[in-house]
Amino acid sequence: MRTWPARRWAVAAAVTVIAALVIGVPTGMMPTPFYTRMTPVLWWNYPVWLVSSVLEGLLVATYVRVSPAEAADTAPPERPHTTRALGLGLLSAFAVGCPICNKLVVLAIGVSGALSYFAPVQPVLAVASVALLVHALVRRLRTATVCRVPS
Repeated sequence: MRTWPARRWAVAAAVTVIAALVIGVPTGMMPTPFYTRMTPVLWWNYPVWLVSSVLEGLLVATYVRVSPAEAADTAPPERPHTTRALGLGLLSAFAVGCPICNKLVVLAIGVSGALSYFAPVQPVLAVASVALLVHALVRRLRTATVCRVPS
């Protein structure tokens, strides 16, 4: 990442902010007049929210093409697989979201089931989401330095 051009860092910063908004507003992490969270935000929700947003930004930035002059240390351009990154962001949103505000969970197991069964699983979802984001980022960064473009 030390050799990233400014354009990649700009994309990483922009996607980090967008991911923070996309995860934070619908889950009630960011107070807005559009949504009221029915359960309190737990202490671990904030670090998971911020770390997953930063990891999303860095992961999406690895798909930004670099100019031929900068391509000496990077992999050849490939078709982006950003749907995986979006899926991991969705997993982060489920991890930090209000358990009884999630319509899918309430529809599937009811309000008492959401509080009894889904809420205790949310920390596991949070750890899984962050671990998968780190894994995806590390794999993208390793392939970018291993698969060099011939000059």
